[in-house]
Order: sequence, then structure tokens, then C-alpha cells
Amino acid sequence: MNVFEQKEISAAQSFLSFRLGKEIFAVEVSKVNEILEVPKITKIPKSPEYMTGVINLRGTVLPLVDTKIKFGMKPVEFTVDTCIVVLEIKVDDEKIQVGALVDSVLEVMEIDEAQLQPSPSMDAKYNLDFIEGMLELDNKFIMLLKIDMIFSINDIIDLKETHEGSSPKKNKSIKNPNNRGKK
Repeated sequence: MNVFEQKEISAAQSFLSFRLGKEIFAVEVSKVNEILEVPKITKIPKSPEYMTGVINLRGTVLPLVDTKIKFGMKPVEFTVDTCIVVLEIKVDDEKIQVGALVDSVLEVMEIDEAQLQPSPSMDAKYNLDFIEGMLELDNKFIMLLKIDMIFSINDIIDLKETHEGSSPKKNKSIKNPNNRGKK
């Protein structure tokens, strides 16, 4: 293999695509720890609107974010396809896990850098700092996200406080109506 071929291989990245309403987004696979079915969710009083609550992830408190609310959409409606994408976000030198509620997970895609189109330039009312680029696939655009950029410093403080200070056993739980018989 020559140097040129090696460079071509390293330019491709893996992304996990998911659906929020009619839109398709994707994040780098390296940022995804796992994908979960939606279990019982414990609400946190006085939390931000986008903070759905927390779940117990193998003894660890995992804060859940309604990704649709975070992106200015209507809240996630729970269906059999709704799931949690457990993401690892980096703030300064610290890594924090957060669960992102999405309408459905689609596929893992290998994307070559040459396929990426730059983020659109839009009016200042849209914050596009968190979009790495766009990919056109089958006449649809997929927005590739910079997941570390989606949360503001205040969001991170809220997530850290939720992660460190809440116990799912102490708060009132709500059950996802679509989890009939699921563990």
C-alpha cells in the first residue's frame, strides 16, 4: 500500500445516523458509547426543559436530554423506535456521559471527507457552530454534528450536577408507556 492509499483510508470516518422528526443527523461513532432501549425515567424537579430526567446505567446516574427540545423542536414522542444514544462529550479535559433521546437510530455510515459539504451560511439567528458539515445522500441532507459543541457551559454544569447529585431511587419515576414488558 502506498502513502496516498493510506491517506485515503484514514480520511474516512464512521458516523451513527439517527432521526429527529423528519431530519437526519449523525455523530462520530467514537463519541457513542452504546444505544439503549428507553427504561423508566426519573424526573428531576426544576431541571431545564430539555432535561428529560435520569436513568440508572449499571449503577451510574445518566442524565437524559431530549435532543429534539435541545434543537428547538417539539419533544420526543415515545414509540417502539425511540432510543437513547449514550454519548461521551468532552468539556475542557473532562469527559461526561449523557443520554440523548432520539426518535430512531438508522445506521453506521462510512463517510469520506470528500463527501462532506460545509455548513450552510445562514442568518445570525441560527447557531451552526455545532454542525461539522452536511452530507447529501439519496436527495436528503444529513447534518453531521460536533457533539461537544451542542451543549453550552451552563448545560454542562446542569448535566454534571445531575450526574453527581441525583439518585434515581429517591425521585418519582415515570414509565415509558411503550416499554410494555421490556427490561
